Amino acid sequence: MKKAIIIGATSGIGQEVAKCLLLDGWQIRVAGRRQSALENLQRAAPDQIQIQTLDVTQEDAGEKLNMLIDKVGGMDLFLLSSGIGFQNTNLNMEVELNTAYTNVEGFIRMVDTAFIYFRKSGGGHLAVISSIAGTKGLGVAPAYSATKRFQNTYIDALEQLSYLQKLNIRFTDIRPGFVATDLLNDGKHYPLLMDAAKVGRHIAWSLERKQRIVVIDWRYRIQGFFLEKVSRLDVETAARENQLTPKANQERNK
Repeated sequence: MKKAIIIGATSGIGQEVAKCLLLDGWQIRVAGRRQSALENLQRAAPDQIQIQTLDVTQEDAGEKLNMLIDKVGGMDLFLLSSGIGFQNTNLNMEVELNTAYTNVEGFIRMVDTAFIYFRKSGGGHLAVISSIAGTKGLGVAPAYSATKRFQNTYIDALEQLSYLQKLNIRFTDIRPGFVATDLLNDGKHYPLLMDAAKVGRHIAWSLERKQRIVVIDWRYRIQGFFLEKVSRLDVETAARENQLTPKANQERNK
C-alpha cells in the first residue's frame, strides 16, 4: 500500500489533498504543530492515518520527520504544505523575518530531510506547495513572494542534484493562486479566489501523474505565462541598455 507523509495537513489545502489520497487508498502520515487538530483528522480514518506533532521552524523538526518515517516503515510520497504569508504593506520587520524563517529555513529543513531519505531508500516523490506569487511577486506581500520564488528555485536545484547523482526522485512544484483557506481569512480582498476542496482534488490528480510544475487554475496559468514573458522582456531590455551604456557615455564625453 502506498504511503504518503504530509506536513501541514490539519487544515486548508493540505487537508483537502489528504482527503483525496485517503479515498484513493493511501496510508497517510500527517505532521503538524497542533496536536488537537491532528487527532481530529486521525479520527476521520484511524486505520489509514498516523500523526506526529512537528514544527518546521524548530531544529528538531528533521529528526521528528525521520522518526515518523521509521515508525511507519518508509514513504513513497512527501508533500510539504506548511508555510505562512501576510499582506504587509507597512513592511513590519517582524512579519517579514518570521515569514522568511518559516518559508525558507523551515522549508529547507523539511525538503532536505525528505531528499536524503529518498536518496538512501532508492527513490520517491518529493512535492511542495509553493505559490503563483513566486512568478513575479505581489507588492502587498514582499517576503511571502520572495520566499515562494526561493522555493521554486530550490526544488529546481534539488532536481538537478538528483540528476547529477543519478537518483530516482521525482519532483512536483505546486503553484496555486489565491485559495479560500484560513491563511486568507483576514478580511482582505483576494481576486480569483478558489475553493480549497477543488484545489485539493486538482493537486491529488497532479500528484498521481507526477507532474513537474502545477499551476492552479487555468486563469493563473494564463497570468503566469504573461508574467514570465514580461520577466524575460525586462531581462532583455536591461541587457540591451547595458550594451548601449558604454557607447552613450563615449558620445557624451566627446
